[in-house]
Amino acid sequence: MLKKQLIMEKALELFSEQGFEATSVQQITERCGISKGAFYLSFKTKDELVISMVDHYLQKFIIDIDQVVRGAYNKETILIEFYKSIFQAFKDHSASARVFFNEKVFLTKKELFHKITAYEAEMSKSIIYMLEQLYKDKLQETKYDVMYCIKGFMKSYAEIFIFSDMPLDLEQLAKSLAEKTNIIAYHTTIPFITEELVPFIAKPCEQDVSKDALLQLFEQNIVNEEDSIKRESLELLKQEIENPTYSTAIIKGLIENLRIDPAYHWIAYVSAKYFNI
Repeated sequence: MLKKQLIMEKALELFSEQGFEATSVQQITERCGISKGAFYLSFKTKDELVISMVDHYLQKFIIDIDQVVRGAYNKETILIEFYKSIFQAFKDHSASARVFFNEKVFLTKKELFHKITAYEAEMSKSIIYMLEQLYKDKLQETKYDVMYCIKGFMKSYAEIFIFSDMPLDLEQLAKSLAEKTNIIAYHTTIPFITEELVPFIAKPCEQDVSKDALLQLFEQNIVNEEDSIKRESLELLKQEIENPTYSTAIIKGLIENLRIDPAYHWIAYVSAKYFNI
């Protein structure tokens, strides 16, 4: 896990300095101080490296959002905390975001497009959950419209954090966007995204974590994990999927064994989703 993180960090430095196409695997390994063989043990190709980098940053982003919307915030502060979390993430990862925005070559990679689409769907699910908790039946007809407005705010204002060096008041921005969101939520009366359209443009929001995908994720990490507690936790969770036996308390404990390691935050997140914990 640590070697993969090192490779991703040094590759990002090189992509920022000279671009994706101009950066070779040899240059990445030299910057890392490792052999080519060590690189190919972690990533089969440079494209796989890029996809892993996107996974890494978007997984962290999705987990942060989900923790806010399902946290213990009250109705007066949850929108503010939601926007603060989002734009703090954009600020923290502006260097990587600039690389992916500026590199047109990434737009031609279908696997990368599908990855981003999948994370978009996961983010939509979290936003819908937040709106349902905040506004209850008030948004029965317009919640998908409001969701798309929120995502529009995120994308538009993110450019300021990614491409501008001007000092920004994160608290003020979060309060401003929370106010705008409330106005839209309480005063929108004409829905555009109706129930009839939802299956076509918002269907991903209803998808559950795939059993097969989760089993594959466990198997991949069991092989490489040296820590006995984390490896056993992975093995027991895998067994629980295949043959449900344990109580909710035990499953939650196994997931928490993984959550304490930042490298396993995404596995803990999808496992909690799967087991509905």
